[in-house]
Amino acid sequence: MTSEVRLLLAPMEGVVDWVMRDTLSQIGGVDQFVTEFLRVTDKLHPEAVIYRNCPELKTQSRTRHGVPVFVQLLGGQAEPLAANAERAVKLGALGIDLNFGCPAKSVNRHDGGATLLKSSERLYSIVKTVRTAISPEIPVTAKIRLGFDDPGVCIENAQAITEGGASCLTVHCRTKSDGYRPPAYWDWIPRIRESTAIPIVANGEIWNPSDFDRCREVSGCHQFMIGRGAMSNPYIFKQIREHLALGLDQGPSQNSSVYKSWQQTKTLLPGFFEASSLHINEYFAVSRTKQWLRALSLKNSEAKEIFDRLKILRKPLEFRAELETFCANQKTIA
Repeated sequence: MTSEVRLLLAPMEGVVDWVMRDTLSQIGGVDQFVTEFLRVTDKLHPEAVIYRNCPELKTQSRTRHGVPVFVQLLGGQAEPLAANAERAVKLGALGIDLNFGCPAKSVNRHDGGATLLKSSERLYSIVKTVRTAISPEIPVTAKIRLGFDDPGVCIENAQAITEGGASCLTVHCRTKSDGYRPPAYWDWIPRIRESTAIPIVANGEIWNPSDFDRCREVSGCHQFMIGRGAMSNPYIFKQIREHLALGLDQGPSQNSSVYKSWQQTKTLLPGFFEASSLHINEYFAVSRTKQWLRALSLKNSEAKEIFDRLKILRKPLEFRAELETFCANQKTIA
């Protein structure tokens, strides 16, 4: 049944800020967002920092279109993580997600992200401490990779997180050492599901409805998190919903699907630039719009053409004018 399927956006650092979450929420199809990680060392962040990480806290921890947003925390010390989780919940967070999967070297060197996968005891301690610190009705979820360099630890780590009190676990089906190189090893998930009692969210290498079908078949999951696939095609969640509603064995033609979503996405880009300008400033908007165009260009030649022309522009007024000109130019299928 389609109602069983839940689709989540991956909390990619430096990518899925408030503006991107709001944009994807506007398109539809997403059941839940998770913020970019808030790095926690040994201090309790001021309320202003938590609000900056999750502006949706001011609208009942939901986007303007009603999609719930969890606050993600990253760090290696249980007590400070718990204190910050408690503060986020007091500010209205609907859930706390713990990042045990970030592969960035700068993060791992400072005792955060995927480096914690080396110790199931530490995973248990962090989850348990956070779980104890906040109200039991507030979900505590976690995101892991299969391991730091050994995927075989995923079973023990998943069990530790479950025993610590997590209510759901997202598994990015690669190790830290794998980075983002394909494939994603979805076949590990059935083994994890057999060893844990909490729901598992499958993550990794879902770029279109056909990938979604294969991941669902291999993993046996009903919940899926999509990251880079949503940046290259922000309509992927909606396409999966339509695919499920039609009960098709195969997704729509890749060429027609990509073309259609690109034509729709073009209309969003000027508004995305404007919202990013208001959120931070125009120079930030130039950088963030270029970043999104680069991701879009991975799957679309016209997006690549626009990116190649705009990537050299640095002045916001010039960039805005060129962006609006390109996005107003409706090409037909070659």
